Amino acid sequence: MKRLVLLSVLMLTVGIGVLPAYGLDSPSEMLPNPVQEKRAAAIGAQLRCLVCQNESIEDSSAALARDLRHVVRQHVASGESDQQIMVWMTQRYGEFIRLQPRLSLSTLLLWAMPVVAVLIGIMLAVMMLRRPNRTEPLSRDEAERLGVLLREGESRK
Repeated sequence: MKRLVLLSVLMLTVGIGVLPAYGLDSPSEMLPNPVQEKRAAAIGAQLRCLVCQNESIEDSSAALARDLRHVVRQHVASGESDQQIMVWMTQRYGEFIRLQPRLSLSTLLLWAMPVVAVLIGIMLAVMMLRRPNRTEPLSRDEAERLGVLLREGESRK
């Protein structure tokens, strides 16, 4: 019985790892022309699912992703170029729809901020380490008080 369970678990894990994941809900979503379908899939792989946000519309099975795949395929079938389709999608849904956003001032700031934060941290650490140690010597009263406390501590032992 243990062997049967182990064999079942092994077959499931191997089977899950081997099977590809497709976001297409039905073959009817595919374009009849294989060249156009390949273009549509390549464009869809560059577009973010607005529901899942970490998947392309080609990998997602969300209803909105299905609708976006349909729109992309309509544009491809109508003869638009890849760039025209990406521009249309970006105008409609914003730069967020791109999985790899174009370089702009806002994205440059987004990518530069971690580097700037590290540089500021290094500068602060260097400044703290180079700051001179400003310890003043004990005054006469403080030295006498310290001596008294030390003698009291030794006498208690």
